[in-house]
Amino acid sequence: FTTLTTVPGVIQYKGAKIQILDLPGIIEGAKDGKGRGKQVIAVARTCSLIFLVLDVLKPMTHKAIIEKELEGFGIRLNKEPPNITFRKKEKGGIKMTNTVPLTNLDLEAVKAILSEYKIHNADIAFRCDATADDFIDIIEGNRVYVPAIYVLNKIDQISIEELDLIYRIPHAVPISAHHEWNFDELLEKMWEALNLTRIYTKPKGLLPDYSAPVVLRSDKVTVEDFCNAIHRGIMRQFSHALVWGSSVKYSPQKVGKDHQLADEDVVQIVKKI
Repeated sequence: FTTLTTVPGVIQYKGAKIQILDLPGIIEGAKDGKGRGKQVIAVARTCSLIFLVLDVLKPMTHKAIIEKELEGFGIRLNKEPPNITFRKKEKGGIKMTNTVPLTNLDLEAVKAILSEYKIHNADIAFRCDATADDFIDIIEGNRVYVPAIYVLNKIDQISIEELDLIYRIPHAVPISAHHEWNFDELLEKMWEALNLTRIYTKPKGLLPDYSAPVVLRSDKVTVEDFCNAIHRGIMRQFSHALVWGSSVKYSPQKVGKDHQLADEDVVQIVKKI
């Protein structure tokens, strides 16, 4: 008895509102459209984090099936994009450079893969020991790299020794939904995987507002990103910002729009006069 439609919910954690979507179960053949699988996986592609809920009594069987379906739809779980630069050109043939030794690919293999895509002129730079699959992902260009947590449910049905083994599975969090066991660890792991930064606002002459932080992704945490998250029009009148917190040497420090903020910094925006 799986969920039949997407059920949205919101959880408040560490001052941030995080939307959670309960998606219908992914069955074998979902990537080919079985059981409305394509729509389900298309939603998963847009998420910042995927929870894969598995039965702790047979986790590896289900894990392999779901991973295969997601991989087939261009979702790469817990992987970084391969450090490969690929640029098509009009003429000049195939030029390949690498800054690290390649153990899986050589020029002939690269040319063979490119000829499958009818590409005969391109510059490729490898900065990692890539596999053929990594290179194909870059050519296709439509892959998404999403962190995932394997939520192993029903731990009330296994022994302590089995639980120790479960903890050795990478990116796994054992829980019991029925007894609500270990939800704290699950939420903490979720927060780490989402890689979020909370920034507090401080209106002039008032105390900082700690009740509603502006939540930013940790790769976009400049003062400009912070301003745009509040309102796109702020940057037009922006003069500088005053920052209290671990990203500055002394508090408050006057900074410009390119300053990188840290978690739980307090920011006051100063407008042009």
